[in-house]
Amino acid sequence: MPAKSKSQQMAAGAALAAKRGEKKKSELQGASKSMEESMSKKELEELASTKRKGKPKHDSKD
Repeated sequence: MPAKSKSQQMAAGAALAAKRGEKKKSELQGASKSMEESMSKKELEELASTKRKGKPKHDSKD
């Protein structure tokens, strides 16, 4: 499942860093905090590895 926006990709990267122990979990905020708690390492890797080119800054709500 690729990220739909740059913000989602960046939040997944922060959550993945915390899950790997590269960043403190207490430093996470908002979406990255909930992603870290609810998603597996594999899911986070998939979102974080999405290319940013051509993605909107934020996903528009339909």
